[in-house]
Amino acid sequence: MGLDKKTIAMAKEPNYATLTTLFKSGAPQTHVMWVDTDGENILINTEIHRRKYLNVKDDPRVNVMIWKHDNEFKFVEIRGEVVGEITGEDALKNINDLSQKYWNKPYPFEIQSERIILKIKAEREFFFNLKDQDFEGLS
Repeated sequence: MGLDKKTIAMAKEPNYATLTTLFKSGAPQTHVMWVDTDGENILINTEIHRRKYLNVKDDPRVNVMIWKHDNEFKFVEIRGEVVGEITGEDALKNINDLSQKYWNKPYPFEIQSERIILKIKAEREFFFNLKDQDFEGLS
């Protein structure tokens, strides 16, 4: 099952997202993130030393919520799991592309370990206050 067209549009626009992962204890951890999509999966770029990455290595179940940059009461919640990873030059290119999308400049921070893209397969998508006409005229 592919992503709904509204979810794809939300991930392609400069909308922020939250990523919730689970500690071994089952307690949640949530971070505000940049978000992307390949049209089939939600993509989240992080580094391999970060707790969110270590959490998904133990438990791949995640929750992602993306809200519209111009109206935070329009959002999509994606429940799913990490089904793959992208590393190397592709992950480096992606973080720079994301920085251009959100900040209009190359990624300004030092990479501390190794960039990695988490590929998240959606099991459920929940929409709040999003309508098809919210995306009219977008490519």
